[in-house]
Amino acid sequence: MSDRRPERDAVVRGIGASRIGRRLGRSELDLTLEACQAAIADAGLTRDDIDGLATFPGGGFDTPGLAGPGALEVEAALALETNWTYGGPEGGQLGGFFSACLAVATGLARHVLVYRTVGEATAQGSAGRGGTVVSGANAPVSGFRRWLAPFDAHSPANWIALYAQRHMYEFGTTREHLGTIAVNNRRNAGRNPAAVYRAPMTLEDYFGARMISTPFGMFDCDVPCDGSVAFIVSHVDTADDGPRPALGIESFGWAMRHRPLWDQWPDMTEMAAWDAAAHLWERSELRPADVDQVQLYDGFSFLPLVWLEALGFCDKGQAGPFLDGGRRIALDGELPLNTGGGQLSAGRLHGCGLLYEACVQLWELGGDRQAGAPRTVAVGVGGGPTAGATVLVRR
Repeated sequence: MSDRRPERDAVVRGIGASRIGRRLGRSELDLTLEACQAAIADAGLTRDDIDGLATFPGGGFDTPGLAGPGALEVEAALALETNWTYGGPEGGQLGGFFSACLAVATGLARHVLVYRTVGEATAQGSAGRGGTVVSGANAPVSGFRRWLAPFDAHSPANWIALYAQRHMYEFGTTREHLGTIAVNNRRNAGRNPAAVYRAPMTLEDYFGARMISTPFGMFDCDVPCDGSVAFIVSHVDTADDGPRPALGIESFGWAMRHRPLWDQWPDMTEMAAWDAAAHLWERSELRPADVDQVQLYDGFSFLPLVWLEALGFCDKGQAGPFLDGGRRIALDGELPLNTGGGQLSAGRLHGCGLLYEACVQLWELGGDRQAGAPRTVAVGVGGGPTAGATVLVRR
């Protein structure tokens, strides 16, 4: 196997975000253009400089509000002239970002605009999550969901709850550990003016919320929102040409070494995060002890525990005690976690909001939520049979 690491030929040169909120009533294209134009300006570029475009999952995705506009629609709206475009559901939520790195490294493009847009809150309307994940009583159910529908298990909350229950059975993980994640993220969101939910929350509030799918209650579940984030991935040769030094991409992990199925993972206390994490460290000389901060996928409160173990910050089964009651993962702790509030409080941008926050922290743009002066931030995105991980560094 080649030891070449093409991701090191790419850098993150700029970022942008639209307004993020609940049921904004704006079109997904409108939100996308706001984020993309902000990212281009942040990188010190113009639209004429952009010769690549990437997104996840691309147009035509079957769940309302989860795809955003396709790459070709955005290319037309921005009047771009590209040499390379990408949009597809395979590869997970960071697939567009990873593909952009490879495009830049292989010379297919020099400046790639990467975006991720959701309009999930508006699409759901007053029906809540059930408005987009549950069809009518007589409607056909396709894909892998047809095996789950007979058990009325329509939501990832049901599926991931089973993993969490197994972890509790095997290792003694508790709901208090899950609540520690939720409270930590809400505390951080209180310092983030762009977060959806900022009101203070205690463990008592957490335990008082209604149950959704045991062991998950309301505050164990992420917040559907409307919004968009965008990134400029450029060739490393241009790293010092922008308004600020670009961020390096130490490595990424994208491996899938088991069957990509929700219900047939060989160890139900693990997920695809373990494959992606192993791949990440195989491609880097750095180790977990070198990481200053983590931004870990929290579609549900259990998932950061999976990522902490998969990435090697603690032993398998020990993520709950590792939290140290929230002290270790606080903004002033030894390993700050989800400094912007994560998806549990800031809003569910399907992992790309965590990548955005990693850039904010490395550039020390976090304001009241800035957690020191990190030089290395690990990002782990995905749950179940989908995962991707990367380490961003100050160059």
